[in-house]
Amino acid sequence: QLQLVESGGGLVQPGGSLRLSCAASGFTLDYYAIGWFRQAPGKEREEVSCISRNGGTTNYADSVQGRFTISRDNAKNTVYLQMNSLKPEDTAIYYCAAKRSSLFRQCRLFLNEYAYWGQGTQVTVSS
Repeated sequence: QLQLVESGGGLVQPGGSLRLSCAASGFTLDYYAIGWFRQAPGKEREEVSCISRNGGTTNYADSVQGRFTISRDNAKNTVYLQMNSLKPEDTAIYYCAAKRSSLFRQCRLFLNEYAYWGQGTQVTVSS
């Protein structure tokens, strides 16, 4: 059974940092591009970042560029999202998702292309 489990969310003050993890079970992440997405209350789910199968290509939404860093450790079957300089507008449920891909170096931030999703982890940025 393919499963993605996010962790690392929590409450943090503005300007603080968090590192989210996305651990896969039941399959190997080697064959998948991975994306992070988020959904704030009353808003649609939006793209945050993605990483290619080999980790060589990453993409970021403009709103997080320069503050967030995505990485992966295929040996641990885990993808990470390091979030720095957090702002109140980053408050949301964060989801990781996997897209099986034949391309080693491509990732695209198109939400509808990702077939497998985790249950999400809450990130709250507030003083």
